[in-house]
Amino acid sequence: MKNTQKTVTLGLLQHACGTDPKANLAATLEAARTAAREGAQIICTQELFGTQYFCQSENHGNYGLAEPIQPNPGPTTQAIQALAREEKVVIIASLFEQRAPGIFHNTAIIIDADGALLGIYRKMHIPDDPLYYEKFYFTPGDVGDVNNSGFRAWETAFGKIGVLICWDQWYPEAARLTALAGAEIILIPTAIG
Repeated sequence: MKNTQKTVTLGLLQHACGTDPKANLAATLEAARTAAREGAQIICTQELFGTQYFCQSENHGNYGLAEPIQPNPGPTTQAIQALAREEKVVIIASLFEQRAPGIFHNTAIIIDADGALLGIYRKMHIPDDPLYYEKFYFTPGDVGDVNNSGFRAWETAFGKIGVLICWDQWYPEAARLTALAGAEIILIPTAIG
């Protein structure tokens, strides 16, 4: 029997975040560029890399940190797309998305090696515990969402990948449905490890 297994090199990014979203984006882009130049083909950021983890309190001012992704990508998505295209890598990046007025998500963008936005995944399982007040900020994703943000897999330049976000990892149906959709690799941006 022929071995059809392929090797893919992952770059998993994690770094301390300060209070300046532009500096956090610059640090993430530099770390992704370094990972790509060291051979990473698929790069995954940490959860909500653009800011310090703001869900430790309920503060309406934090909604100003969100940005759009579809149909008009915000500056972070555009910067990630440009880097993916430049370095010819796949990037999964976790962002605070404003989908519409008053509707916010913890969202991962899936960017192919040509810079194309293949899709998004919106976190499904939202915790609400002391210092994890995510239900204050995030609307859960929807498996039937027209933006294809449910449990699924995306065909990329380096394989078919699925994405979950942080708390989703504790619910086995999420990984099971993503694997059944054909994911060869499931990446999980997280802030908790």
